[in-house]
Amino acid sequence: MIHQKRTSLIRLAALATLPWTGWRGAGLAQEKPLRVGLIAFGNAEMSGHLRQALVDALRERGYVEGRNLQLLRGYADGRAERLPEIAAEFTAQNLDMVVTTCTPTTNVMRKASQNIPLVMAGASDPVGQGLIASLRRPGGNITGVASQFEDVAAKMLQLLVEAAPRASPVAVVFNPRNPVHKVFLKEMETAAQLLKVSVIPVEVGREADISARLDTGSSQPYASLMVLPDDPFLTHLRRSLVAVAARHRMPSFFGINEAVEDGGLMSYGQSLYDAHHRAAYYVDRIAKGAKPALLPVEQPTRFQLTVNQKTAQALGLALPRALLLRADRVIE
Repeated sequence: MIHQKRTSLIRLAALATLPWTGWRGAGLAQEKPLRVGLIAFGNAEMSGHLRQALVDALRERGYVEGRNLQLLRGYADGRAERLPEIAAEFTAQNLDMVVTTCTPTTNVMRKASQNIPLVMAGASDPVGQGLIASLRRPGGNITGVASQFEDVAAKMLQLLVEAAPRASPVAVVFNPRNPVHKVFLKEMETAAQLLKVSVIPVEVGREADISARLDTGSSQPYASLMVLPDDPFLTHLRRSLVAVAARHRMPSFFGINEAVEDGGLMSYGQSLYDAHHRAAYYVDRIAKGAKPALLPVEQPTRFQLTVNQKTAQALGLALPRALLLRADRVIE
C-alpha cells in the first residue's frame, strides 16, 4: 500500500483511469468502478494488515482494485489536523462511500459530509457518541461494525491483576482526543474499586508524552501499564509504549493484540482484522443499493485474549495455568 500525503491523494484520484469490466451494482452507475475511500488516523506501515483484510474481503465479493474497484487510502500519520484535510479531499472527490477506522475518523468524516455513505470498521460507542440513532436503525449515512471496547474495561483490568497480582498502581494510558476514552476511564475506575487496585489516568496524545510521563524521572511511580484501544496506539505509538514498559519492567496490557506481538504482555478485545474484513459486507450492500440508515450496525461476537509468555518470563512472572488455558493465543 502506497501512502500518498496531502494533495497527492487528490492527484492520484485524478490520474487514475480504471477500465469498466462489466460490474453490475444495482445502486451505482454501471459505467464506472466503485470508488471507496479509507480514512485512518495512523499510518500504512503499522496497520497495513487491517487494510489488507478489507481488500481481501472485497475481492471475495467480486471487487478487484484496478478492475472494478478504486480504493483511495488516506492516512493521517497520527496527526489529528490531517483528518479534516483527508475528509475534505474525499468529499471533493464525491466518492461512492468511505470506510472509517475508529470513532474520531467517523466523526470527522460525518462532519465533512452527510451524503456520502460511511462504513465503520470498529468504531467505539457509536450510539453514545451520537454517530448513529441506534444499532438496529442507525439512520443518517453511517452504518458498519461497532466495537464494544468500552464494555470490556473491567475485564481487561481483572485479567491484568490475575496475571500480575502486584500490578497496582496501574498507569492507564488514554488519548485525550478520543471521546470514548472518557467512558473507558469511568468503567476502569469502577472496576478498580472492586478489585482494590489503584488506577492513574495518563494522558498520551503524542510521542513526547510517553517519555515525559512514563519514563524515569516521572513524579508518579507505576507498577504496570494499561493501554486503551485507540488508532494512534495501534500504529505510530505502539512500539514506543511496548518499549517503555519493557525498560521499566512493567507488565503491560493492551486493547489490541498487535502490541503483544511486539512484546507487550497481554491483550484482550475485539479483533480489528475481523472488523475490517466484515466492513466489506456493508460496502457490497451499499454498492447494490442498500441505504446505510436501514442497515443494522453489528457488534463483535467474540473477544480475543493474547498472552506473550516470553515477555512474562522476562519479567519473572509465572502466569497462572488457568489464564494460559483461557488464552486464544500464547506467544512462546
